[in-house]
Amino acid sequence: MMTVDKMGAKESEAGARDKLIETASQIMRKGDTIDISFSELSVLSGLNSALVKYYFGNKDGLLEAILERDMDNILEQVGLLIKKDMPPEDKLRHHIGAVIDTYHEFPYLNRLTMRLIRDLPPEGARKIADKYLKPLSEAYNIFVGAGIESGVFREMNPDLFYSAVTGAADRFFTGKLVWKYCYGRDDFDERMRDSYREQTVDLIMAGILKQ
Repeated sequence: MMTVDKMGAKESEAGARDKLIETASQIMRKGDTIDISFSELSVLSGLNSALVKYYFGNKDGLLEAILERDMDNILEQVGLLIKKDMPPEDKLRHHIGAVIDTYHEFPYLNRLTMRLIRDLPPEGARKIADKYLKPLSEAYNIFVGAGIESGVFREMNPDLFYSAVTGAADRFFTGKLVWKYCYGRDDFDERMRDSYREQTVDLIMAGILKQ
């Protein structure tokens, strides 16, 4: 039987691990980067940076843990949406809006995924693709396929549509410096997110709905 002390130690260990993940995520969000300084991580988390090696093995292990946390939540929400009894067009509108919200919260998501796929050994890259990217691609086949079958959507390639949606979300929220230096704007707040979500959903849906 596990003693109270051992249970407390396990809870503390899980708390430290989660804190490192969340702090690293905040650094990437605020700095618009996927490069993490262990010294900054240590200062902001209040934890010894040596714990990164203890919990994750190395920096790539930490990045994989961040991706796992974020993508598991996305896949869960997509799975729930697939099961909902809603018209295909309403599901897709909801999903595109959720993609915009996700990239606003985690603007590093696509860069992080591509960094790991590029830098990990082939078996690690394949694991990420199998666990996260393929299920999302399959979800788009379901979303788009249902609309085509019901006659609401025009014929299209779901894989290309998946790239178009994620690309639209990623490009906007990783383009903050473009807005700052080209347009003199630095207002990537909730109002900007909401305006972009509304416009992007309308543009995409206008392009796929049968007239």
